[in-house]
Amino acid sequence: MTDAPEIPAMADNQLLPGFLKSVEAALDAGDEAEVRALAQPLHPADVADLFEQVSADRRAPLAAALGHDLTADVLAEINERVRDEIIATLHPAQVAAAMSEMDTDDAVALIEELEPHDQAAVLDELPADDRVAIETALSYPEESAGRLMQRELIAVPEHFTIGDVTDYLHNVRPDITDFWEIFVVDPAYRPIGTIRLSWILTTPAHFMVSDVMQREQTLIPVDMDQEEVARRFQKYALISAAVTDQQGRLAGVITADDVVHIISEEAGEDILKLSGAGDGDIFEPIADSYRARVRWLVANLGTAIISASVIAAFGHTIEKMVVLAALTPIVASVGGNTGNQTMAVVVRALAVGQLAPANATRTVRREVLIALLNGLTVGALLGAGVALAFSNVQLGVVIALATLFNLIIAGLAGVLVPLTLKRLGTDPAVASSVFVTMITDSMGFLLFLGLATVSGLTG
Repeated sequence: MTDAPEIPAMADNQLLPGFLKSVEAALDAGDEAEVRALAQPLHPADVADLFEQVSADRRAPLAAALGHDLTADVLAEINERVRDEIIATLHPAQVAAAMSEMDTDDAVALIEELEPHDQAAVLDELPADDRVAIETALSYPEESAGRLMQRELIAVPEHFTIGDVTDYLHNVRPDITDFWEIFVVDPAYRPIGTIRLSWILTTPAHFMVSDVMQREQTLIPVDMDQEEVARRFQKYALISAAVTDQQGRLAGVITADDVVHIISEEAGEDILKLSGAGDGDIFEPIADSYRARVRWLVANLGTAIISASVIAAFGHTIEKMVVLAALTPIVASVGGNTGNQTMAVVVRALAVGQLAPANATRTVRREVLIALLNGLTVGALLGAGVALAFSNVQLGVVIALATLFNLIIAGLAGVLVPLTLKRLGTDPAVASSVFVTMITDSMGFLLFLGLATVSGLTG
């Protein structure tokens, strides 16, 4: 075999099409050595991108070609669905070897999606300590602090001196290298304080831990939902936080890099839920994407029928003044945009903990006031434009009033629908859009056509 040609792999942090074609050609030719030579210079995150960008039928050959170069760092970066495909082709011992190199939270994320029999096979290949740690983490609820936490941490008693701590780090726990804080525990292994690494480096060795530690700390219960974990990190500007079990003992640690992933994941989930697009994963099977999206399209079809029924009820009015049919969607559209703006603000405020029962009434008043101001502005502009375009002042007044009232209703719906769903225990990001759209469309049609009828506009 000749040396692999020098092919540019990356530009702007993305794999180049030419490089991808070279890898695929080597895979099709069965030249595993060339595949390894091409992939060898890549960062683990870029190797993960390579797995995601090659066609599905080439992923298993790529994994086989990389062999031991398919490291834990690569597996941790790959999209979950693609990673599941790859792991299905690997021997349990190979998966277990990769997991042994990972932090507990990454290992749990890798194994939790496997089928039960595959989980058991991989767990059987793990060393006893790693197996117990992962099985314990899997016993906690999904998307909880227990699943998210790392078990690799440094904990010392308060009777240690700073010199004792440094000796402990050098001689007893040299295996743990990535940490920002040292936790201080009592004899029952309950956390009672923290010491930052900067304090260790700047404090004389004879000082007692009890004299320099910070006793005030934010503790995370092991069963806390990951969204609440992220909110606590954001609110208190945490770098790391101790996780405690039901007895208050130190069970693990969550670090800021883990929370960054949560914030990104949860924000993306809420946006996709608002759109009804399911998981929004381009690697999701077509059948799953279809099922996730079609149910909301059917729901929207139902709300559209309700809106159409409102128009049908005013058929006689539209017959007398056909221009109403052209103007009606404008009122509904502006109301829909207002409702969506308010809904997006409220859903986000609920997600990050800014909106609570204590300030709900104030938030409703605020959003209604904003909707009123918007209604006055847009209604005046639209009314003046319609009056001039159709030389009909009465028509302009009717559409201006309909727009004003619909925007106020839209503002109310945008805030009250998510709050109501939240109180009923339903995720407001999932169902709010359907209800808000139905309300703004139906009320827009009803207000405009109803005002046109009662005002005698159509004679």
